[in-house]
This record gives sequence, structure tokens and C-alpha cells, in this order.
Amino acid sequence: MTAPACLDALEPRLPSPLVGVVDERLARWGVELLLKRDDLIHPRIPGNKYRKLRLNVQAAIDGGHRTLLTFGGAYSNHLRATAAAGRLLGFHTVGVVRGAELADRPLNPSLARAAEDGMRLHFIDRATYRRKTEPDVVAGLERRFGRFYLVPEGGSNAAAATGCADLGRELRGVADVVTVACGTGGTLAGLAAGLDHGTQRAVGFPVLKGGGFLDGEIQRLQQAAFGGRRGDWRLDTRFHCGGYARITPELREFADEFAERHGLNPDLTYVAKMLYGTYALAAEGAFAPGTRVAAVITG
Repeated sequence: MTAPACLDALEPRLPSPLVGVVDERLARWGVELLLKRDDLIHPRIPGNKYRKLRLNVQAAIDGGHRTLLTFGGAYSNHLRATAAAGRLLGFHTVGVVRGAELADRPLNPSLARAAEDGMRLHFIDRATYRRKTEPDVVAGLERRFGRFYLVPEGGSNAAAATGCADLGRELRGVADVVTVACGTGGTLAGLAAGLDHGTQRAVGFPVLKGGGFLDGEIQRLQQAAFGGRRGDWRLDTRFHCGGYARITPELREFADEFAERHGLNPDLTYVAKMLYGTYALAAEGAFAPGTRVAAVITG
């Protein structure tokens, strides 16, 4: 096996495109919407997944690693992106999946795609999964799979936050407010740090029920990556629609209407919830007339 190549060898489309949206509802509220199309960075490793993986992959190369091991649920986009990166760049990949019972079931499309890209799937019970970063659990994984570079769940660590700061820098001077969906908090941590402090702010929409805990996680990530809290950011926890991967009729109706109006079919787990929240804030008057909002389409 030859040495793995850096993600930059994949020739990503950077900066990602910024597309204006014409919508009479937003115009009525005095808001201009731009879509930051991070989903178009790379066909196999889109959006925040590329930004979060780039410096982690470089660290793995610098450390002489040939295997990436990471964690995720049954429908994890992160597992699928890591598997794709591994196949394209020459890494072995291991995905530790939450839920031992899933081992006896047919693979869903997300896990099947990861397996097709060469990822070894290892299913563990939920109690052990909650302890996944503890030394004894990691040591057991090393005994089973050999030496690996550990990428955390969702890819969120200091390297990921540092990589996502480029997203904020790409949006300097083009928007007053930036909105983004939040799963583990790494994207918002970096995005906010990269924005122009004092003139721009970010709003994150957790897709998990009870997502307020991400406030502490984001501050922890910013401390690790930048030495302290960076940027003007906040969370709005109202738009999880019942929890991760939960979908309400109202959300589906909004997503279908958005697709019909603007030709973009938003992912229901992350992007649709973020857009739904963005429109709701505009309707509530949270944005002053004349505000330019950039919504990050993460993929």
C-alpha cells in the first residue's frame, strides 16, 4: 500500500459557490438570503465533512498512519464521508457503529455505501458506545484493528474546527448573519472563528433534541483550536423537530416547497431544519431590515 495522499489531491471546489435566493417572503421581511453551497465542494466528500476531515487526514499522514477509525450512528454522513475519503486517498477505514443489534440486519443505504468504499463496520452495544473514547475501549479497538488514527464522532475536534474556520473566512464581507445546522458543533466552532469579528454573527441550529449542551462543546472546541471563545455566535434549539433524523409534516412541507421554489432539495436531517429555522427567525423579526443571511448548505 502506497502512502495516502492529502485531501487537497482531490482538487476540491474552493471557495464553495455562493448563490442568491429570490423569495418574496424574505423580501417582505427585508431579508436577503444567500446559499453557501458547501455541498458542491466534492462529489464524494461534500461540505463540512471535507473541511473537518482535511486537517485530520493530514495529521494521519504526518503520523505515518494507514488506517482511519471513527464512530457514528446507523445513518451517519460522517461514516460515509470517511469511507469515501479512505478509498480515494489510499487509507484503510474502520467505522464503529452504535447499536450491536444492527449487525444482524441488512445494511441501510448509508452503511452499505460505506462498506462498498471498503470501510470495515464494527457494531458495538450502546453502553460501550457511550464510553467509546475511554482508554480501555480504545485499547480494545487497537487490539482488534491494529494501529489507527482516531477521528472523533462527527469528525469534530480541534483540527476540524481549524479547518472549518476557512468557511467563515470565505464569508467575510458578504453576509451579516450566517446560519448553519449543528450535529456535534465542530462546523459552528470553526465558522464563527473565521468570520469578521464585530460585523458578522453566526446562528447554529442543533438537529438533536436537547441540543443546548452543544454550547459547552463548541466552547471546548474553540478553546482547543483557538485558545478561547471566538466570534459572535449563538444556538437556537427550537427546530430539531423531535430529535435527530426526526421529521415533522411541517418540516417536510417546508422542504418540498423550498425545493419547488429554488431547485434545491434540502437534506431533511440537517439542512432543511436549518433553513426552516432561518425562515422562522426572519418571520419573527430577528433580522433587521436589510440583513444579508448566508445559509450554509453542508450536504
